[in-house]
Amino acid sequence: MMGKDMELPERGLTRRQFLKFSVAAMGTLAMTPWKYWSQIASGWEENGKYGRVCLGKVNIRVKPDPNAATTKEIYDDAVVVWLREVVGNSPGYGSRRWVETPDGYIYSPRLQPVYNRPNKVVDELPVVNGERGMWAEVTVPYVDIIIANPPIRTPSLKNAQYPRLYYSQVVWIDDLKIGSTGTPLYRINQKYGTYGDIFWASAEAFRPITVEEMKPLSEEVENKKIVVNVTRQTLSCYEDGREVYFARVSTGAKFDAYGNAVDKWSTPLGPHPIYRKLMSLHMSGQTTGDYTAVPWTCFITGEGVAVHSTYWHNDFGIPRSHGCINVAPDDAKWVFRWSYPYVPVYPGELDVSKEWPPVGTVVEVVE
Repeated sequence: MMGKDMELPERGLTRRQFLKFSVAAMGTLAMTPWKYWSQIASGWEENGKYGRVCLGKVNIRVKPDPNAATTKEIYDDAVVVWLREVVGNSPGYGSRRWVETPDGYIYSPRLQPVYNRPNKVVDELPVVNGERGMWAEVTVPYVDIIIANPPIRTPSLKNAQYPRLYYSQVVWIDDLKIGSTGTPLYRINQKYGTYGDIFWASAEAFRPITVEEMKPLSEEVENKKIVVNVTRQTLSCYEDGREVYFARVSTGAKFDAYGNAVDKWSTPLGPHPIYRKLMSLHMSGQTTGDYTAVPWTCFITGEGVAVHSTYWHNDFGIPRSHGCINVAPDDAKWVFRWSYPYVPVYPGELDVSKEWPPVGTVVEVVE
């Protein structure tokens, strides 16, 4: 049972109140990125669906064909209106999916599907088990972040032109304040796998994650199993032998950046019980690469292979990871809630690796 101190406050600033605040200056905080983000965000329609360029430069073409004429070139983090997804011609490898935009067509794997859903700002953070803070999800295409304890140590953020968090990332928020000009800010502190960086970001970009939405799915079912097929690039969840969920995934890449066949990034075959789960984790290593605030992470091997949400590509159905099982955010969250062990929102992590026999839901990786 949850006590009252586990419930998020329902009171908060409305969006109308929030937009009354000026973002002209930030006192001791650098003002330029905030002003820049505010100007960009003002052009996003509330609840609108967009695509964020997540894989370098992309060409917008007159037809969904890699050989079609280019209308314009856009680059990382450009946000375009997502009209619909269509089937076109493949560039010679993988997917045939394209996204239609008002300016033409973009190859779908290079666009992260995003929405612009600003949020009310809470008046106060909850206190649970003596710890003040809350988990929250980014619900806008991206939000700029400002280091509170410089210099930036996290490699992927240290080298970024604009340090940002992206739609669907999950972070731990442990403080809030009104900036010198009245702008509501949340303080972001990665709880797990952190380099020690602490950031401030515009509060309206984050939606508090509630205890209710993280309740386990099909908790009464004991016989659960996950099957990942690396040939078909699919994930299926079974209850008592009956498939109840299906998703496309991206497992270990079969080729390197030069087109050479590689084995070092292959996803290991066999049964792997889930032994540790985290609501959000900074991943850094040969197996995972370097990615901040990776949500819905379920580790299945001691070498760091995990089933986890992915915001840095939209190429599900094609092998492209360093060994992990990349899953779209909504699918990853469903698997996280459905599989065992069940993780309480506070503290948002659970490790059952020392239990024998293994108790975690088995992930069977097959060819």
